[in-house]
Amino acid sequence: MAWVLNPDRPIYLQLVEHIRLQIVSGHYPPGSRLPSVRDLAGEAAVNPNTMQKALGELERLELLYTQRTSGRYITEDVQRIAQVKQDLAYQQIHDFFVQMERLGYGKDDCFRLMEAVIEGGKQ
Repeated sequence: MAWVLNPDRPIYLQLVEHIRLQIVSGHYPPGSRLPSVRDLAGEAAVNPNTMQKALGELERLELLYTQRTSGRYITEDVQRIAQVKQDLAYQQIHDFFVQMERLGYGKDDCFRLMEAVIEGGKQ
């Protein structure tokens, strides 16, 4: 997954979002070792201090934990990962309905449009 960062938003928050998405999508499985701060920072083309701040936030969110001598690991708490995944999905759906409402669509209209898209048609 490419690191696409927007200069209009705090970079560390975008890093948190990117890594969180990689965790819930299974790119980083539960219990797996995360690449080093320096490696991740190089991959994302950001300052290692910024990456360190993002990883600290992911630890605070209980998605990562640190083992003193061997680095950072993805939580083994699959329920925590599932909860974060569900929260992200809920937020996406909420944002969708907010945007559709701005376009003038009601909930019933949205459901009809979603059904049409799922069935592969276009109204």
